[in-house]
Amino acid sequence: MTVADLPRWDLTPFFPSLDSSEFRQALDSAEAEIRAMQVLFDKHNVRRRTESEVDTALVTAWEDVTTALNGTLEEVHLLEAYLACLVTTNAKDEIAQSFESRLETAAQPLQQLMTRYTAWCGTTDIDELQKRSPLAAQYGYLLSRAQQLAGHQMSESEEALAVDLRSSGLAAWGALHGKMSALLSAPVDAGKGVEQLPLSAVRALAADADRAVRQRAWEAEQVAWESVSVPLAAALNGIKGWQQTLRARRSFGSDVEPTLIANGIDAITLEAMQAACIESFPDFHRYLRAKAKWLGVPVLAWWDISAPVGKEARIWGWAEASEFVASSFNRYSARLGDFATAAFRDEWVDAGPRLGKEGGAYCMGLSPGVSRVLMNFSGSFTDVSTLAHELGHAYHNLNLGKHAILQRRTPSTLAETASIFCETLTFDGALQGASSDDTIVLLDTVLQRNLQVVVDIHSRFLFERGVFQRRAQRNLTVTELCDLMTECQRAAYDSAVDPLHPWMWAVKGHYYGPTFYNYPYTYGLLFGLGLYSLYRNSSDTFKPQYDDLLASTGTADAVSLAARFGIDVTSTSFWRASLDIIRGQIAEFESAVAAAGK
Repeated sequence: MTVADLPRWDLTPFFPSLDSSEFRQALDSAEAEIRAMQVLFDKHNVRRRTESEVDTALVTAWEDVTTALNGTLEEVHLLEAYLACLVTTNAKDEIAQSFESRLETAAQPLQQLMTRYTAWCGTTDIDELQKRSPLAAQYGYLLSRAQQLAGHQMSESEEALAVDLRSSGLAAWGALHGKMSALLSAPVDAGKGVEQLPLSAVRALAADADRAVRQRAWEAEQVAWESVSVPLAAALNGIKGWQQTLRARRSFGSDVEPTLIANGIDAITLEAMQAACIESFPDFHRYLRAKAKWLGVPVLAWWDISAPVGKEARIWGWAEASEFVASSFNRYSARLGDFATAAFRDEWVDAGPRLGKEGGAYCMGLSPGVSRVLMNFSGSFTDVSTLAHELGHAYHNLNLGKHAILQRRTPSTLAETASIFCETLTFDGALQGASSDDTIVLLDTVLQRNLQVVVDIHSRFLFERGVFQRRAQRNLTVTELCDLMTECQRAAYDSAVDPLHPWMWAVKGHYYGPTFYNYPYTYGLLFGLGLYSLYRNSSDTFKPQYDDLLASTGTADAVSLAARFGIDVTSTSFWRASLDIIRGQIAEFESAVAAAGK
């Protein structure tokens, strides 16, 4: 299998090309719509209110503004997503980058309008508004969140200034990281002599069967990240300084507090989840030590974490992988299976790694129910799981598609629900009828994921919290960032892994975007596993309830949605129960290692 054999996505259903009249007209139309929204907001005096009373004029104004806002946001989102798809697959596409910058500039007033809209809604009697407006009654969650956020807003002029400065501050630093990472390459001997490989390909060598290759790739990666460490440290300091300054000016008590509102949870829920995770770390250390036994090393090095186990590492072809994912989905429901089949048929996936393409994977919703998936497929079962994961996001988007865009804004805690569910479907499908050799490979694959999402993400949480604490006094140096990263990894991995990865602060783009981006992934994994356990032990009513939950993730908070299934996410016992599923997998893995005489 070569990169040339892997599919690239088809974006022509949205626009034929950047040169097309359709794209230029859509861009002009979106810019005109943004200007029209500014006029409409001024007409209805959409901003913080001094009186919360609701009369007929207010109801009419709210309905007019909300309907128009949905239409404008939909137009702008399609263009933003389309351009992001082009830029993330070709860092050298300067035309796409220029249009992306133009749209970002044009959309800045829209961000300011959204701040005004939040203040307007949040200072209105939302109970009375929902009583008098059937449309507002469908926006109860948006309105209640607006009340929370309005209480933390700066003045209108200060919020407008923050938006104006974003493109040359936060967004610019984030773009620097993205572009430098996409263009970074390193010389490494993968067994056929030294080659200059993109960093995404170098990182993929972490799963190579040859330990010497893995170590050389790790060493080459360290050198590569060090070569760009000064600008990336400047970017990280700039981003965290920006975020911390605004957090303080908005009167939040801690750096994590704004993310709780954004993620639809409270501090009690986060604390309960993290306490259960910390309890589980010794179990994960048992897994790592069992893997070290299998590999015949006294302790795992960082480059061994993703090492394949089993007699022979299976390489999946693209056709085989896509057919397997579709059939696994079909075992759950024809609707999910048919969806995956249509996604492959309609060329939704850009699969292969190449220079200029960002590493990792994502699912991009472009229009209601329609998505595109980026990944870097190399033929491992981890890649098969990633494919299922991202298509799970796409299925989530399908269910959300019946709602307006303001009702599709899903908190990150719930954004992973369908992706984890679909990953688990695929894992179970592979496990059925697997030989003992295949079983240990599959267990190792799923435990690697669980290790990343439970243990490694906690180290990332500790790191980001530590950066904020230190950044309040001054910028951190490259050495300090590396030392802090190592310290936080050691707190999570203990002595089960050595050496660690001091440059992970440069690797992970999540640090260069939303604040505390990572912990919602832990929530998503454990919530998804909890739901999957309910599915395995429930009646056929689960499937329509599940689809309804996916459709509702922008219209209710995480705690309320979990309660529909009798789940109390504020209780440590729920999170322990989900982690017990993982503990069972660890015990199976240990037994398999012992049975093999390792």
